[in-house]
Amino acid sequence: MSTRAIQFLKQQKIPFNLLKYEHTAKGAVFAAQATGFALEQTVKTLVVDTGPKGHHIALMVGDRQLSLKKMAKACAVKRAAMADTSTAERLTGYLIGGISPFATRQRLPVIMEASILKHAQVAINAGQRGTMLVMAPVDILNLLKGQAFDIAE
Repeated sequence: MSTRAIQFLKQQKIPFNLLKYEHTAKGAVFAAQATGFALEQTVKTLVVDTGPKGHHIALMVGDRQLSLKKMAKACAVKRAAMADTSTAERLTGYLIGGISPFATRQRLPVIMEASILKHAQVAINAGQRGTMLVMAPVDILNLLKGQAFDIAE
């Protein structure tokens, strides 16, 4: 099994491990429970509408919620809103519940919740429901040329 995200990481020679689980529900809580990976180390990939700047990806820890106010500030816009399902799927080329920040159909700027960086390893979607990548968050940030901000509520 290979996704665009997995192929991209292999091309970039970034170390990762695959973690598979039976996907019967969406969300970080379910993924953490199904994999046995800590919720605070399970990363959600969210697509955010940042108005005139288009869209961004927010990488958020599983046990916290995204603050749209802090996200807007991090993106230097007045307001931010969650993208609807069809927009998120169209921009990334992945299905909700399996969206990966890697090898998205359209390159989107990435903002990572700063607290993610305190972990040696995190689990993040591999581009298919039921498949996670376990890898170093610093590799995620560097590879995506992202920025780290406090964007959690």
